[in-house]
Amino acid sequence: MSIGYACLAQAVPGTDIKKCLIKNASPGRLRELIGINMDALANMVEYNISNGIRLYRVSSDIIPFASSPVNTVPWAEEFKDRLALIGGRIKGSGMRVSMHPGQYTVLNSPDEKIAAAAAAELDYHALFLDSLGVDATNKIILHIGGVYGDKAAASARFVERFQALPENVRRRLVIENDDRSYNVGDVLEISARSGIPVVFDNLHHLANPPAWDIPQEEWIRACAATWRQPDGRQKIHYSQSDPDKKPGAHSASINIDEFMEFYESLAGEKPDIMLEVKDKNISARKCLLCVEQFETLSELEKEWGRYKYLVLEHSQSHYQQIRELLKDKSAFPALAFFRLAQSALDLPVDKGSAINAASHVWGYFKDLADPAQKRRYMKALDAYAAGKGGLAAVKRGLYSLAEQHGQDYLLSSYYFLDPRAARTDEA
Repeated sequence: MSIGYACLAQAVPGTDIKKCLIKNASPGRLRELIGINMDALANMVEYNISNGIRLYRVSSDIIPFASSPVNTVPWAEEFKDRLALIGGRIKGSGMRVSMHPGQYTVLNSPDEKIAAAAAAELDYHALFLDSLGVDATNKIILHIGGVYGDKAAASARFVERFQALPENVRRRLVIENDDRSYNVGDVLEISARSGIPVVFDNLHHLANPPAWDIPQEEWIRACAATWRQPDGRQKIHYSQSDPDKKPGAHSASINIDEFMEFYESLAGEKPDIMLEVKDKNISARKCLLCVEQFETLSELEKEWGRYKYLVLEHSQSHYQQIRELLKDKSAFPALAFFRLAQSALDLPVDKGSAINAASHVWGYFKDLADPAQKRRYMKALDAYAAGKGGLAAVKRGLYSLAEQHGQDYLLSSYYFLDPRAARTDEA
């Protein structure tokens, strides 16, 4: 089984996906953006390979306005070599990728124009995956759509529209329960009529369960039965709810104990698990390191290198506890490690610890920074210490220095992804 994340990688330099306004979508600008996004995708694939992540959802925004008439660039042909190269890395590593068209891709709409636009969007996603050269186990995930006052008719319309899609789309399409209109029972009924595999989403299930009082594990097994050999391993979506937001909102990070309880409830062959969480690859690594067996401590030490300054910012005590934990080179205490890191990050930032952490990071630049940069850093730090400035200003300055001096170790650190810092990406 594999555990993965969706679309954007956190704290991985060179992985930003670029967009533009439709008014600026000239062929030249689109070619430029596609080239940039291809590089970003290649970098995310390489990150995934080097970090053992074998499940990944490719952003639909890789090709801007791909299904719109505004994009006249024959991107599949012009970028075929680049796509083939990326696809070769995906296949060679055993990675499985997917794509998930957005909420406005509504195949069962009674409006023929909306339905036609949805079909065009699905064509684009299938063409992109085809251009990578990956097989039909690499899927396109789709929600059923709206009810439009008559769920039975809307469901029938979905099946009819699906059957009219090109074969290269049909063989990749999988359907997912949603949090309002189509629960897992509804989606399984549509699957029985169409043969489409079903992706079970646990958070959507909590928000929109069927009337039948059946344990979640049984619904997951029922969905497993819809996956045939050409479809590959069953795939599910896993999320946790953010307690501080409206029901159904995804959490910022995966609570490892809650995840392990869910994981252990999956009897028999485990499905591939796509995490839908705001910190993306960070939680994917956390979950992977807790369920897989590693012979050496190196992977956990690599993760500690990414966490340590952020943990230190919140708690000197937790920082020291983790250092002690990792002294035993014969053990692989992943669960204990992530519990400590999670516990530290649940605490508010401690000013003294934050100054200590910033000083550690500054140590990478003290011999590289020019006098003006040193003055700006000290001014920002002194202002924060005196309660006259924020920590974000300190971290922005340090991040700028890390970029300027090519400090990839720091650029890959989670230190700059603290919610209180200016560069947090919650997409």
